[in-house]
Amino acid sequence: MRGLPCRARPAGNGVGGNTASGARGAGPAVRAQRGRAESADAHRLTAEEREQMILDLKVAGWSESSERDAIYKEFSFKNFNQAFGFMSRVALQAEKMNHHPEWFNVYNKVQITLTSHDYGGVTQKDVKLAKFIEKAAASV
Repeated sequence: MRGLPCRARPAGNGVGGNTASGARGAGPAVRAQRGRAESADAHRLTAEEREQMILDLKVAGWSESSERDAIYKEFSFKNFNQAFGFMSRVALQAEKMNHHPEWFNVYNKVQITLTSHDYGGVTQKDVKLAKFIEKAAASV
């Protein structure tokens, strides 16, 4: 199954993967801990929450997608190495959060879209990851 994107791999193949609980392959204690941590972030933002939480991100250049419930930003770096280094930092954090961005990279440009597919739109997890992404970009 090498070379296939994660979402194309069949369930139960022994490879991590995204599930609603994000706990495949983890022991009961880890699954319970993740469940508690995710429950606070695990709902689509209400209009009020969205207004408050996304305001700072909009000031930083994030925009709301007109096509679906998602937030988007394009980053430009000096060169490919900086762009790839930035993506590596974000990837490590995304793994810790079990929340992965949709992204596209060409040379020094990185386009990122954040949404929570399991909840049909933007959640607190997206906002948290976007804030981390801003810090990562600022440190490059």
